[in-house]
Amino acid sequence: MFCPNCGFKNSEGANFCARCGASLIADIESQTTLSYAVGEDEREAHPPSELLPEQASLIIRSGGGRAGETYPLTRERTTIGRHPASDVFLDDVTVSRNHAVVVRDDGEFVILDEGSLNGTYVNRRRIERHVLVDRDELQIGKYKLTFITP
Repeated sequence: MFCPNCGFKNSEGANFCARCGASLIADIESQTTLSYAVGEDEREAHPPSELLPEQASLIIRSGGGRAGETYPLTRERTTIGRHPASDVFLDDVTVSRNHAVVVRDDGEFVILDEGSLNGTYVNRRRIERHVLVDRDELQIGKYKLTFITP
């Protein structure tokens, strides 16, 4: 451990510098705790119009460093959750293993919450069932996704 005052290399576990006597204990008041505010964690990705998918898709806008990942909704049921076998795998402790599912129903896409602990949000409202429309914003745990249709 190096002294912040004189730069002398002290033995590990020392509380004071052997050369100048300065404290080697970190100043607790200078340490900060960061709070998490929704939307502050990272920049959201907004794909240019020429990069929009050709079919209905979910695009991760923010969360987990995965902004821009696109998931085409080609199946009748698209599972979303923390379970590794999920079609849209969201690795976050606030996401339930089987969190939500997007179902095709008579040409519409419907998102259903699967009894998740922290809920599924569409356009900042908690839902149990919601018919998705173009540009709907989903929030599942720390992840924000956008539903896009061609």
